[in-house]
Amino acid sequence: MNIIKVDPFRGFDGMFRRMNEIVDEVQRGGLRFEMGDFAPRVDVKDDAKAVIVHAELPGLTKDDVKITLSDDRILTIRGEKKREETTEETSYLRVERSYGSFTRSFNLPENLRTDAVTASFENGVLTITVPKAEPAVPKEQEISIN
Repeated sequence: MNIIKVDPFRGFDGMFRRMNEIVDEVQRGGLRFEMGDFAPRVDVKDDAKAVIVHAELPGLTKDDVKITLSDDRILTIRGEKKREETTEETSYLRVERSYGSFTRSFNLPENLRTDAVTASFENGVLTITVPKAEPAVPKEQEISIN
């Protein structure tokens, strides 16, 4: 009877060696990782008078952002965060900021005045306010009896 030895960890040494090489190259600044797909962080607040959306848009201006509200109450924020271009060759040690086009959409409740939406942009924060409609006062109608 032949006994075959199986080493379940065979090949791991090569993987660990390659991982160490990658870490060494990152530390020397020779390898760059880029993050893409900028997605702004958003808070949506529902208070007694309005629905308020706060979106963090660092590095953007109001001209970089477009806001739309569709007939079916879908609020959409679109824009693009562009990478700063440099003319000289730069070797980054770390890249954590993300760039690119973004779209964020939100379904809004029915009780809003979509004709009175306001937006402001200050210190990299976009604030969109959609006021609530006054609740309808039930009408009472007297019915005559024949």
